[in-house]
Order: sequence, then structure tokens, then C-alpha cells
Amino acid sequence: MPRTLCLFLLVVSALGYLAGAIGVNWGTMASHPLPPPKVVELLKSNNISKVKLFDANPNVLEALSGSNIGVTVGIPNSMLRNLNSSKKAAGSWVHDNVTRYFSTGRSGVRIEYVAVGDEPFLQSYGTQYFPFIIGAAINIQVALARANLASEVKVVVPCSFDAFQSESILPSKGHFRTDLNKTMIELLTFLGKHHSPFFVTISPFLFFRQNKNISLDFALFKETARPHNDSHRTYKNSFDLSYDTLVTALSTAGFPDMDIVVAQIGWPTDGAPNASSSIAETFMKGLTKHLQSKSGTPLRPRNPPLETYILSLLDENQRSISNGNFERHWGVFTFDGQAKYRMDFGQDPRTLVNVQNVEYLPSKWCVVNNNKDLSNASASAVGACSTADCSALSPGGSCFNITWPANISFAFNSYYQMHDQRLDSCDFGGLGLITTVDPSVDGCRFSVELQTSQSTSLFGASNFRWMFLLLIHIFACSLNPRLYIYI
Repeated sequence: MPRTLCLFLLVVSALGYLAGAIGVNWGTMASHPLPPPKVVELLKSNNISKVKLFDANPNVLEALSGSNIGVTVGIPNSMLRNLNSSKKAAGSWVHDNVTRYFSTGRSGVRIEYVAVGDEPFLQSYGTQYFPFIIGAAINIQVALARANLASEVKVVVPCSFDAFQSESILPSKGHFRTDLNKTMIELLTFLGKHHSPFFVTISPFLFFRQNKNISLDFALFKETARPHNDSHRTYKNSFDLSYDTLVTALSTAGFPDMDIVVAQIGWPTDGAPNASSSIAETFMKGLTKHLQSKSGTPLRPRNPPLETYILSLLDENQRSISNGNFERHWGVFTFDGQAKYRMDFGQDPRTLVNVQNVEYLPSKWCVVNNNKDLSNASASAVGACSTADCSALSPGGSCFNITWPANISFAFNSYYQMHDQRLDSCDFGGLGLITTVDPSVDGCRFSVELQTSQSTSLFGASNFRWMFLLLIHIFACSLNPRLYIYI
């Protein structure tokens, strides 16, 4: 009996730890992404045991194989229509992206969830995905059952921060958006039937930006923040306020006990006022302390989220900026795997470990040539920023205060790096100049991009023209060897 009791307590203790697990979102919307094996190395060295993906990239899944990291694989919104209409397509997707990699042992990938859609209820999308979400989820569930994985892998649908709301910001008035009512009930019924949790984004940063009644201190878990009272309940931070608004919405819909997973939560470090590394560190420390205390919220005391996923692991310079330029700066780490601030993921509080042995493009930058007529330089910079990432130049951004023409140089360099430092990508009508002197100033970093297979390959975009000319020359020389002298 004592041995059985000890085993029981050990299992309960382990489940209690896992219930509050903190993971990360790993996005790959970058022009020169960190190689997947390096990212997995970064996850392991920082004791990150859970990762949520936005798709099912085979290179990423192969890198995660044998890591024993719990994985959520994602299905993009663009695939929902096809998966809704075709059980065969759903079966093929599960075979190619789950069954092929799945493992509960040391080998393979420990896939725990399939996320159907990427916040398909986002208000800016309108209702375009509503007809396909539930059907796609059902077909994926059927495919998992046929693969004998339904008991191992849960099907979920990530919901956006604006899927639920309260006109008075008080949780007791919480409800789902009226245009979502029918689809949401169908989703909740599906999740309840299969014992799957509700995946949701909670965004204290956006909530703070959109509500004049929310102070920065309240969003950052500061004890000095003025609390908000809702009847006999007191709210001391923005997270609890948003979380309980969702709890009320679930209860009103008839699902008061549904488990919740916070699929995305974070604080950006650039691209907007109040988006900085120091503020993000304050937020993250407050969030992790709150989650690790397992105190829960006023409506769910001692019942914290089942899991929480930080947005995000790395910065992504091609992420959509429809909500704002800060969208490209959610990373706890920079694009090249260097920690921006201190935090811990629930194991032990220490400085985050940077990724090692990163390979960069040569130490070269593109800047404006001050010896040229710069009257049209601004127009060239605007053209560069239409494809390159100039989000750090935004009001409140890390490069907002650099003076003209340094801001022009930043735009030129961003374009130059994104195009693999190709010679013609620093032309700008003769206004560009390549330098080996780092033009970074104060907190404004002029980046050098990472080496990638595309940027280093002999057949990459930057070398294709020269390879083509070389092949022509070789062919010509084979016809007339005397042409060799003209190369």
C-alpha cells in the first residue's frame, strides 16, 4: 500500500507540473529563418518542453524528431475548404504530417495537438472561414481515429483574442461575438465530445492599446496598478480580466468546465510605443510568476490554464503587420536566436541561453552614399520598405529617432540583407553604397542576415545569373576553345 500511494502521489505531482506547462509558438515567417536543428537546440538548452507550430513543415518536424518536446502542428486557413469537403484530403494530411512523424517513445515527434486553422475567427477575416472550420475539424478527427491516434492527438481550433468580448470590459458581461454564436456552439460541442481543450489567444498588449480604461501597470502585473472590481470580485491584472471574460463566455454558451489552453500570449519588443525589451521582460516575469503560482483567476481559483504558449520564440520579419508593425517583434529571442531579456520557462530562473555557432552573411551593409544628390532618396527608401522590414522605424520603434539620412540607410540595408546582399540590391539608382563598417547606432541595429541554404547555394537566386553566364561560356568554349581568353 505505501508503495502504491507513493506512485500515485508521484503521478499526481507530475500531472500538476504538466498542467501548468509553459511553451512557445515557433513561427517561420522570416526571410532567412534560423535552421530548424538550431531552433531545436535553442528549445532544449532553455528547457522548453512544449512548442506550437503554425503549419506542418517537414524540415521542422524532422528536426523535432527524438527531442521529446510536445508539439502542436498547425493547419493553415488556406487548407480549411479542401479539408472540409474531402475526407480523403484529411486522411492524406494526417498521414503525411502526423502518422509519418508520430511517436510516444524516444524516436519520432511527440505530437499532442492538431490545430485546425490559424485563428480563423479573427474579426478582420469576416466570415470567410466559418463554413469550413467544423467540417475540417471533424474530418481530421476521423482521420486520426482511422490511424489509431485519436486517443493520443487532440484536435483543436485556435481562437483569436477578439472572438470574445465584454462591452464594459468586466468579465461578468463576457460573451462570444454575436456573428460567431452558431459556429462557436458547434465548435464547443465538438471539443466537449472529444475532451479537447479550448485554444485561445489572450493579448494584454492589444487590450491595453484598445482600452483607455486599462493602464500599462495593470497589463504588466504590477502591484501598484489600480484594480478593477466586478461585483464582489477584484481583478489586479489584465490577464485575469481577459481570462475570466472567456470563462463567462464559455459558461453562457453552456460549457462552464471546459479546459482552456492559452495558445498565444506575449509582449512585443519593437515597432510601437511601449513595445520594448525592458517592458516585455517585466510582463514576462509577471506572467510566469502568476502562472507558476497556480493561483488561477477569480472565476477559476487554483485552476490555471492547462498550458500556456508564449508568442513567440523568434522574431519574424515577414509576419503580417496588418495589426501594427510590432507584429514582427514578438520574439523572446531575436531572429538569430539571441535572448532579448531574462525570463525562465518554469524549470529554474536563470539567463536564457543563446543559440551557438550561428552562420551569418558577410559583415557588409548597404548605406546611402552621402556624396550623391539625395533629393530622391526618400522615395527610394519607401520603395525598399514596401518589401523589406522597416518596422523598427515606426513611431516608438528602436530606430524611430535616428536622423535623416541614417533612416534612409536603414531602409536600404534592410532591402539589401533580405536579398542576400546581392550587388544590384544596393543600387537604388546609384544612391546605395556597400560598407564593411557597422552603421548601427545606439539601440538601432542594422542587421546582417543569416546564411541559409538559399543564400549560400550555388544555384540560389543571387548566383543564378552568374551560373547561367558561366554555362553559356563553357558551352561556347567547347565549340571554340579560343574564346577562353575573353572570360
